[in-house]
Amino acid sequence: MARRVVSRKDLRAQAEAAEAQEQAEPKKKAVKKKTTVKRKTKTKAAADVRMKLYWGVFSQNLKRVAVFEFDQKDEADKRAEELSKGGKSPHFVQKVKEEVVAE
Repeated sequence: MARRVVSRKDLRAQAEAAEAQEQAEPKKKAVKKKTTVKRKTKTKAAADVRMKLYWGVFSQNLKRVAVFEFDQKDEADKRAEELSKGGKSPHFVQKVKEEVVAE
């Protein structure tokens, strides 16, 4: 089998012909794809929630038995002592924060 020998001149001629053909055809502009951009959703800023501090009297099972204003700690302590008397389950006083309802 005989191989056909391709010279550099032939290859160069083919390359120049291809370039000339490309230049003869008008170049098409590259079409840009429209990208969908996700909109950033604006979230409402949470309104400042006002909290108020109370004293709560709790049982041993962590059930709230009574609530007193913050300046009435002495009354809360007395109530806890009353509930703990007589061998009943011990009660204790703890701070409680509750949301203030706007009227």
